[in-house]
Amino acid sequence: MTDTDAPLLLIERDRALLQLTLNRPHSANALNPELTEALIEALAEAQDIRLCVIRGAGRHFCAGFDLSELEQLSDGDLLWRFLRIETLLQAVHHAPFATLALGHGQIVGAGADLFAACGRRVTSAEARLRFPGWNFELALGTRRLTRQVGQDAVRDLLIDSKSISAEQGLACGLVTDLCSADQWPSLQAELLQRACALSPTALARMLELTLHDSRSEDLAAIVQSAGRPGLKQRIMDYRQRVTTAANQPGS
Repeated sequence: MTDTDAPLLLIERDRALLQLTLNRPHSANALNPELTEALIEALAEAQDIRLCVIRGAGRHFCAGFDLSELEQLSDGDLLWRFLRIETLLQAVHHAPFATLALGHGQIVGAGADLFAACGRRVTSAEARLRFPGWNFELALGTRRLTRQVGQDAVRDLLIDSKSISAEQGLACGLVTDLCSADQWPSLQAELLQRACALSPTALARMLELTLHDSRSEDLAAIVQSAGRPGLKQRIMDYRQRVTTAANQPGS
């Protein structure tokens, strides 16, 4: 079965629990426009839930922005797609219910930003996380990440877009829990029980008051960075550098 044979997003609703599974395993769950819009719509339609769980099907959580059609896209097309991803990240981060990311395999780029937007961020031991956006001068989720891990750590993550282990993610605060996948159901049940201790109104208000709201600034940052002419070429240049480095002897 290919990605086109199944829904891009699997949605399961059980009373107070909403589970969203990115379902493009043959593309490492990369965020194409259809998957991004499906996620935004599912979050907008969530009513009276207490916990939303986001995970990825297959070997990886999410490989980030889908570059498969890059050659056919204009700078304007790319800007719009990044704006919609930022809209998705804001919907997750400012959701009026608890959010839980269950990460494994590769958690990269916009996929790492999606992971970081959740309130509780769990990975298995083999997971790797990476934020390459600043290699093509893209400010996506930078303020949220800074508040999570601190200025020094975020600069270390972003300057050379190094890949970090789950253990390193836990040490800097990007990952909140490190446990094997067979432990995820019990952790999910515990978080749901805790979220259900509050009424939907109280839970939403508590989350609102404990989050710094920089949505306007974050949208402005993505427009300013992605709107500068040459975005497509910057991404293509970065992709070429990655390919060249991967083909070097000893890589």
